[in-house]
Amino acid sequence: MLRTGVHAPFLKGFSIMGSMSRAFVKEDGGEGGEPVRRQASGKPNYVTPEGLEALGARASALAWKRAELVSRQRPDEPRSLELRQAEADLEYYESQLKRAILVDNRGLDARDVRFGAVVSVAEEGGAAREYRIVGEDEADPASGKLNWSSPLAAALLGASPGAKVALPRKGGAAQIEVLSVSYPAK
Repeated sequence: MLRTGVHAPFLKGFSIMGSMSRAFVKEDGGEGGEPVRRQASGKPNYVTPEGLEALGARASALAWKRAELVSRQRPDEPRSLELRQAEADLEYYESQLKRAILVDNRGLDARDVRFGAVVSVAEEGGAAREYRIVGEDEADPASGKLNWSSPLAAALLGASPGAKVALPRKGGAAQIEVLSVSYPAK
């Protein structure tokens, strides 16, 4: 229990009666908030053929979703957060499609790591891992797809089998050996 005259700056704005600052209370009523707007990296938007197809499919799906949401919207009500989010996402994917630079290295007969390559690497004392160098919207590190401008992909670009590349990390660079490079036809 607080006594009168006790200095407790951490309780400023707090009432013993249990009220809380309005900053922490969700307001009831309409959907507030703003949609999350994705920002392009500003780097060239290189895409694989699969990445270009995926961008087109995503933009098409969002256009259909937007049309459906607009058709359910009553003229006298404000646009819902879901509709505004679909519009923001559609704007991003349409922009990425316009900026897309197709790089099709499928079946390429090259030994060095380039965009679209499947690269097998091993860290000192570690097991081999396989990565594919792809565009920013295709990237999914958990499934082995690396954004071409990520630190690991950037370190690998231009390297050939047998080369050791340095990957900057906290506490010093890790040495990674390129085991193989391929460009699958599909």
